[in-house]
Amino acid sequence: MQFTSERRLDDGVLEREFILDEIPGILWTPASASAPVPLILLGHPGGLSRMYPRLADRARHSAAEGFATATIELPGSGDRPRSEAAEQARADLRRALAAGEPVGDEIVDRLILPLVEQAVPEWRTTLDALLALPGIGGPVGYSGGVIAIGTRLAVVEPRISAAILFAGSFVPRAVFEEARQVTIPLHVLLQWDDEGNDRQAALDLFDAFGSEEKTLHANMGGHTGVPKFAGDAAAQFLTRHLK
Repeated sequence: MQFTSERRLDDGVLEREFILDEIPGILWTPASASAPVPLILLGHPGGLSRMYPRLADRARHSAAEGFATATIELPGSGDRPRSEAAEQARADLRRALAAGEPVGDEIVDRLILPLVEQAVPEWRTTLDALLALPGIGGPVGYSGGVIAIGTRLAVVEPRISAAILFAGSFVPRAVFEEARQVTIPLHVLLQWDDEGNDRQAALDLFDAFGSEEKTLHANMGGHTGVPKFAGDAAAQFLTRHLK
């Protein structure tokens, strides 16, 4: 892990950009800590520079609770190399949505499954590097989307103790089988009127999760309209499980 920049935000949070195996990422750590702090991995739908304001806001709120947070760029997003197959799947998705047609499983599989296969090992490698840094310990939580990535991580990564999953992306049928293997505590956020989300699929996925503790918070509004109180409740969930 090579740090490429470092700055203090106005609330004292230390923000460091890094490169790991040619993958860009950002690490935020609290202004001060007397012992190694828990870590939250911040998931997002790609485009780190575009997502930065929301990610930084989440990171600063987490730092106030004593957590370090980190994120990485998704495959095929930002300045990372594009996949011709993923670009074609994305174009087919847009055409179906523009025509008011149902989005078929074949399009969703082509778009999401290769992303999960590449992103999850990258997240695990990043977690190795982060936990080797002084000042960062455990436990570890995951917060964000793409929900299929978060689901796979919850199954294969034993160091993740709890997860907040954002239901705002399409879900391949294969992910429903994986969801039955998830056992960690879950807090799922669903925007009821999310124009780019299959609401029934999100509800079915929540039902499939095998966790004994799982909570669904559904709110009216579109994809980016998560109310502040819903974000506060999600933060309290991680505080409860990671401290």
